[in-house]
Amino acid sequence: MAFTAPLTLTLNLILVTLSTTSCDPYYNYNKILNPIDSCWRAKSNNWATNRRALADCSVGFGKNAIGGKFGATYFVTDPSDDPTNPKPGTLRYGVIQPNPLWIVFARSMVITPKNELMISSYKTIDGRGAKVEIAYGPCITIQHASHVIIHGISIHDCRPGKSGLVRDSSIHVGHRRGSDGDGIDIFASTDIWIDHCYLSRCYDGLIDVIHASTDITISNNYFTQHDKVMLVGHDDQNYEDKAIKVTVAFNRFGPGLIQRMPSRVRLGYAHVANNRYDTWGMYAIGGSAYPTIFSEGNYFMAPYSPYIKQVTKRENKKNGWTNWKWRSYRDRFMNGAYFVPSGYGSIAPSYTRAQFFKVADGSMVPALTSDAGPLNCYPGRAC
Repeated sequence: MAFTAPLTLTLNLILVTLSTTSCDPYYNYNKILNPIDSCWRAKSNNWATNRRALADCSVGFGKNAIGGKFGATYFVTDPSDDPTNPKPGTLRYGVIQPNPLWIVFARSMVITPKNELMISSYKTIDGRGAKVEIAYGPCITIQHASHVIIHGISIHDCRPGKSGLVRDSSIHVGHRRGSDGDGIDIFASTDIWIDHCYLSRCYDGLIDVIHASTDITISNNYFTQHDKVMLVGHDDQNYEDKAIKVTVAFNRFGPGLIQRMPSRVRLGYAHVANNRYDTWGMYAIGGSAYPTIFSEGNYFMAPYSPYIKQVTKRENKKNGWTNWKWRSYRDRFMNGAYFVPSGYGSIAPSYTRAQFFKVADGSMVPALTSDAGPLNCYPGRAC
């Protein structure tokens, strides 16, 4: 049975002491952690001995994403790439295997895919303990897949894919028309969690959630230097997108962003909670075709221009936008920022008890998002 979150919530902030062994006393510090981070960062100084605890820590619609929790550990040792015949030890070889895998990196590396990187079901890409970049080529596609976790990597300067052959499983090579140049393209997929990543400067979008993809959580990421940040929903006439449910939480939308944080949300539902917005070039949150958007506990810093202080933008207003359910609750509006609400009736997310999380007042967001992006994680130390 669905559990509908009440609007009158108080956040029991978790003030934890992250410490290392006694031989490293200067690493001790206190932090206020959001519910995702407190789930795994506060439990153990040595995260590296239990990496898979991360899989229990998502919140919102992507809570059930388990990635490769119950699979073997696969080590990426080679940054090279071959789209049709990948070598063992490369990232592409790992992500196309049929069995669940928890993928880690033997060292820091920059991976430049030669064509789009197709991720199969039940995979975790875990960048903790290394500096991992996927950049300067076609980047990540999650298509007709489920239970994928991507954590702790940088994805930037992605380019369109080429028309040609790409291996999408260990037994199949197929022709691809060429990807759009997104950082992460989530297509007809379910139970996806993108956490603590850095995304910037891609040819098209940074993250696209399209073609009825659902049960998605996008959290703790750092977005910067980009135009169209996050597209939710493919087309105003694609009624399958009514299935879309996405949680966007604890992210930092940093300098140099223009629009779509997120936008469109065509026919679907977006819970946008406890994110920090460091201004925008056009607007922050947008939509078209009867989207439902619940903005809760966010921190909006408007740009200095008096003409673009509105957080929201409705596309295709002729479709009765005053009936679209858009609501703001406990958001903080700085420098003249404002949100235009619309619609009537309940808008709270229909989370299950497992998916539900307490959302803080917007005033707490600078603290809760202070570690957005990849963390500096070292074995034997708290992350």
